[in-house]
Amino acid sequence: MKTTISKVSNYLNEEVTIGAWLANKRSSGKIAFLQLRDGTGFIQGVVVKSDVPEEVFQLAKNVTQETSLYVTGKVVEDTRSPFGYELQVTNVEVIHESVDYPITPKEHGTEFLMDHRHLWLRSKKQHAVMKIRNEIIRATYDFFNKEDFVKIDPPILTGSSAEGTTELFHTKYFEEEAYLSQSGQLYMEAAAMAFGKVFSFGPTFRAEKSKTRRHLIEFWMIEPEMAFTNHEESLKVQEEYVSYVVQSVLENCQLELGTLERDIEKLKNVKAPFPRISYDEAIELLKEKGFTDIEWGEDFGAPHETAIAESFDKPVFITNYPAAIKAFYMKPDPNRSEVVLCADLIAPEGYGEIIGGSQRIDDLELMEQRYEEHNLTGDAYKWYLELRKYGSVPHSGFGLGLERTVAWISGVEHVRETIPFPRLLNRLYP
Repeated sequence: MKTTISKVSNYLNEEVTIGAWLANKRSSGKIAFLQLRDGTGFIQGVVVKSDVPEEVFQLAKNVTQETSLYVTGKVVEDTRSPFGYELQVTNVEVIHESVDYPITPKEHGTEFLMDHRHLWLRSKKQHAVMKIRNEIIRATYDFFNKEDFVKIDPPILTGSSAEGTTELFHTKYFEEEAYLSQSGQLYMEAAAMAFGKVFSFGPTFRAEKSKTRRHLIEFWMIEPEMAFTNHEESLKVQEEYVSYVVQSVLENCQLELGTLERDIEKLKNVKAPFPRISYDEAIELLKEKGFTDIEWGEDFGAPHETAIAESFDKPVFITNYPAAIKAFYMKPDPNRSEVVLCADLIAPEGYGEIIGGSQRIDDLELMEQRYEEHNLTGDAYKWYLELRKYGSVPHSGFGLGLERTVAWISGVEHVRETIPFPRLLNRLYP
């Protein structure tokens, strides 16, 4: 019976054949241990010299790393293995021999591994991170589908900036100037006016010359937008969504979390509701923690976010930032116009902001005023202004950065390991 490693539990004490690659091996005089992977998981194949023809045992002893194989054997329980099963091998057939595979079990430098990212993805830890990423994506679709959101795909090529910043990638669009999208949010607002509750999931691009462990040039965003929804209601959706994703990973990625040696007790605590502090309170907290130079009106950097997060054992919302340091479309607090109805969700353990969200301006006159203040008077933003002209409603939304979320949940230090092929300030290969 031909099967995959992930499904061998269905064939306990039966003989199966698996197409696999040799991740590693060790052997004594009479037994060879083959560490096999097939993309669905990892399993050990045990080849006993006395149980197989001599040519099979010699092949098993001499097979090289990352050679592709068909391995036949009996599935048996193995309580010593995190996976719980191993293969008592009866036959090995080489599909293609791998010679001088560059990533060996020894230590390699980060740049070497990044240059060989196309091969590094095969390793056990990188495999685990990608499986967790996949589960976060699966759980995202599950959550929003259950909550009656409609998936809408915004364009990647746009004629304007989503937030009026200069950190954009320019390109020629025939005779016009165009940009790679830095957010699908403006388009999701249009979609929300048509479908009520929507979400997008797609790549975004920031021409930000940053080398920190939290930054990528190309990354993926989940961006929900909700009509007839105020800021408080949006916060509840955000914390329920993040809780759902974390609990889904805990339930469905136990092997992967174990491979990464992730402290899951910290993740078990991630359940709604989340604590909230205002920007004002965050300033005071930072001063108490020794950041005496921070002044009201300044944005928070990574050290500030980490210090704030250390005071809580769950993700924490920082609400009501000054309008001057936030995007033009955020709705002012009706009781205090110098701050806006917004929040950043800060992950625990130093992983920083994973969500930014706000209630959007729905008043045409105020949005026209913002256009003038931010020099957005050209035709590129005309369509966005019309959303306030034809049946405007209160609406809110947010964006979650996938890679930062993967890094936090999996416990990986740098976001470059949370995306299959990272684009960094000095890296466009492979």
